[in-house]
Amino acid sequence: MSSRHRSYWLQEVAGDAPDATPLRARAKADIAIVGGGYVGLWTAIRIKQSEPQCDVVILEQDICGGGASGRNGGFVLSWWPKLASLSKMFGTEEAIRVARRSEEAIAEIGEFCAAHAIDADYRQGGWLWAATSEAQRGAWDGLLDLCSRNGVDPFRRLDPAEVARRSGSTAHREGVFEGTAAIVQPARLARGLRRVALEMGVRIFERTKMQTFSRGRPVTIECDTGALLADTLVIATNAWAARIPELSRAIVVVSSEMVVTAPIPEELERIGWEPDLGITDSQLMVDYYRTTRDGRIAFGKGGSTLAFGGNIGGAFDRNPRRARQVTEDFRRYYPSLDHVPVTHDWSGPIDRTPNSVPLMGHLGGLEHIVYGVGWSGNGVGPSVIGGKVLAALALRAQNEWADHPLVDRPATRFPPEPIRFLGGHIVRAAVERKERAEIRDRAPSWLSVKLASLAPAGIEDKE
Repeated sequence: MSSRHRSYWLQEVAGDAPDATPLRARAKADIAIVGGGYVGLWTAIRIKQSEPQCDVVILEQDICGGGASGRNGGFVLSWWPKLASLSKMFGTEEAIRVARRSEEAIAEIGEFCAAHAIDADYRQGGWLWAATSEAQRGAWDGLLDLCSRNGVDPFRRLDPAEVARRSGSTAHREGVFEGTAAIVQPARLARGLRRVALEMGVRIFERTKMQTFSRGRPVTIECDTGALLADTLVIATNAWAARIPELSRAIVVVSSEMVVTAPIPEELERIGWEPDLGITDSQLMVDYYRTTRDGRIAFGKGGSTLAFGGNIGGAFDRNPRRARQVTEDFRRYYPSLDHVPVTHDWSGPIDRTPNSVPLMGHLGGLEHIVYGVGWSGNGVGPSVIGGKVLAALALRAQNEWADHPLVDRPATRFPPEPIRFLGGHIVRAAVERKERAEIRDRAPSWLSVKLASLAPAGIEDKE
């Protein structure tokens, strides 16, 4: 692995396998996949399962899992929290079907790991969606009402005492529980998928950065170390897709920061934090946290900064100032653990769409160039669906995945640069002011509330 700053998850698996060699000179493939994270790896695996003789090549600018797939919080969530957004897109009946498929994908990850001996520390202990301030109370009411009206009940309301007990802190004032969610060690999952892909005959070139690609057929993909000619191209670069002209205004790149503490298994047992439980609060700049197998706390916060024009620099690997802000949130929620040291911190880019629902389809209407981007901080579980959809599109299959209702949906566009960058920072600052006031149970200013309402949606549809 390279000398760049790595997440705790990637440090834990460092040296698990030799890096794949970069692409040298010119090569050919049936299907080229750019991006060696969850979406690209699942796509390659599904293609090989359908057509074992298909020559599939993955091009990865870093190492497989070096991007969001090896830096995220390891939350495996469904699309039930996005039911309202999905209903607006294609109707409630179809939205429920899509959400159920995403729920099945969570169990599928566990089954795949078991079948292929991937030690991803998969634990299906559910997700607690909590309120940590008066302003956050009832954030889920509209969503649960929608579920109730349509005869589905993925969420269960908990009384305040149970919320505090499960989370190990009275800072959590109320909440709802979704029982199918899981947590994983995200880098172990990504590296396990890489191993399986290699075993199936997928060719992987790491440290191979795509520079440009043609729109003609076959596609010529020019890289910093060589070039690849492919009949079909799959774009699975997540946040880095913001540099592609056809996608640049469909996503905005924001950062997410994480910290990890020293191991404290005895103290976690003392406060009663359920070890397999993932927790989020109800802020737009969401706090998300869970424990690790050896008794650490992994605590993250989303939406801290924006990239200009999709340029993802070193601050998206690590930012000590933002890490201190995340640590403050952790200590606010768990004051009894104030003495516990933070041992690791890192950052990562997120490709967020306006409604936090991903985009999948044909680039510019071209049959031979397909994409899956905009996972918006909830890609671990939905990437399973993304892999099936992109594999079907790449193979020109006629099945339910090629006809998935998210395929080729019109994308809401963000403003062009520099308006997006400047306006985004104004809105982000307003969100921060609003939520910092609310977390202290103070009323935010009218202007902060008004500007914050312009922010893209989060991973849950809040009332």
